[in-house]
Amino acid sequence: MELLLEKALEVSPPGGFQDHPHRGFESVTYMLEGGITHQDFAGHKGTIRAGDIQWMTVGRGIIHSEMPAEANNNALQLWINLSANDKMIEPKYKEVPSEKIVTAEKEGVEVKVIAGKAMGVDSAVYTRTPIMFLDFSMIPGTELHQSIPESWNSFAYIIEGEGVFGSQNSSPIVAHHVIVFTQGDGLSVWNKSSKPLRFLLIGGQPLNEPIAQQGPFVMNTQSEIDQTIQDYQNRTNGFEMRLNCISQ
Repeated sequence: MELLLEKALEVSPPGGFQDHPHRGFESVTYMLEGGITHQDFAGHKGTIRAGDIQWMTVGRGIIHSEMPAEANNNALQLWINLSANDKMIEPKYKEVPSEKIVTAEKEGVEVKVIAGKAMGVDSAVYTRTPIMFLDFSMIPGTELHQSIPESWNSFAYIIEGEGVFGSQNSSPIVAHHVIVFTQGDGLSVWNKSSKPLRFLLIGGQPLNEPIAQQGPFVMNTQSEIDQTIQDYQNRTNGFEMRLNCISQ
């Protein structure tokens, strides 16, 4: 599985992301502050707020908008590649309010299990390819040891604070940095600072397939990208409802 993390939705009115198309992947939007209102060409509309998740399977095609719902809005968005067999499936959504996200706590370490498994608890979210999406909070003086399947790709994004990752002799990594891990059997983290540490741990099983990406489209070959652009322009093969978009 190929992963792309974007701090994509740091917007305030009158900004936002007007109608735009996608094909060939899934996206997970995790609100950190404020809210985002989503609306698509099939009439689906909803607002997620701080702590909420929207899981969107783009599949064969969708056109949607993402607009700020409050004055200050901050979200992280993860793009997850779909396998060649799944790229043309029908779009679908799953919106998970913060109170429905599974959590666990042990010895000063708390985790929100958005996808995958941690501390013996499983997420309620189904993923087409096995992944983990874990939000850890660690008070000062704590440590964490999290298993990761040996063949998976994984990385961490530090939201706040600083932490020591991998080995106790490593230099601390501070907020707003990404750490990409080599394939192995797990991850160890220490919070040696005087302030809380919060980070995301994200990983997935590699698809080992070719990738062709152009803007909002993620396919396997350039010819598939060309066909996607043609489908979008001609309003065919998944984009038939393009005229239903608000701004078109």
